Amino acid sequence: MTQDNSTGDQPPPEPPARGSMRFQDSNTQPRQPSLAEQRARQQALAQEERDEELARQADAKSATRRKILIGSGVTVGLVGLVATYYTVAKTENVTAVCTDSNGVVQNDDDCDETYVTSHGGYSSGGFLFLPIPGGGYNSYRYNYGGSGAVGQRVTGGTYDAPSSRANVNTKSGKSVQRGGFGISGKSSGSGGSGKSGGS
Repeated sequence: MTQDNSTGDQPPPEPPARGSMRFQDSNTQPRQPSLAEQRARQQALAQEERDEELARQADAKSATRRKILIGSGVTVGLVGLVATYYTVAKTENVTAVCTDSNGVVQNDDDCDETYVTSHGGYSSGGFLFLPIPGGGYNSYRYNYGGSGAVGQRVTGGTYDAPSSRANVNTKSGKSVQRGGFGISGKSSGSGGSGKSGGS
C-alpha cells in the first residue's frame, strides 16, 4: 500500500523577502513619551525660544548701532559743512590808508573818488588824480593794512586790494569796501602820472 503524503502536511511558510517592510496595524496606539523624553522636548523648545529671543535682541542692537552711526556721520558731515562755510565766508576787516605816489600818508579825501571827481580829478587803474594849481596832477591810492600819521611815510601794509569778502575802512571810519561789494579806489599797481605832493 502506498501512502499519500499530500493530505496532512503543509509546507512551512516562506520567510519574508529581504528588504520588505512590515506595516503597523492601524489599531495600535503610539507609545507615550517617557518623562525624560518629555523633559528633553520641553528643554529643547525653551532653548529654541531663548535662541530666537537672543537673535531678535542682536538684530535690534545692530539696527540701533547702524542708526547711531548714520546719525553721527550726518552730524559730523553737517558740522564740517558749517565750519567750512564760516571759514570761507568769514569777513576780514582791513584798514585803508590814503597815500600819495611816494607812499606818504595823506588825508582820506584824496582817495575818495566822489571828492576827487568833484574837484576836477579822475580815477584810473586804482589811482586817483587831483589837479594841481598851475597844471598837472597828484596821484593817490590806498595802502591796505599799513599805518602812519598824515605827512609820514606809510609803514607796512600792501597796495594789493584785499578780497571782495573783506570790509575795508579808513582810520576816520569811512567805508571803502563792504564785504561782497565793489571797491572804491582799487589799487592795481604802483606808480602814476603827475607830480607827487600833498593836497
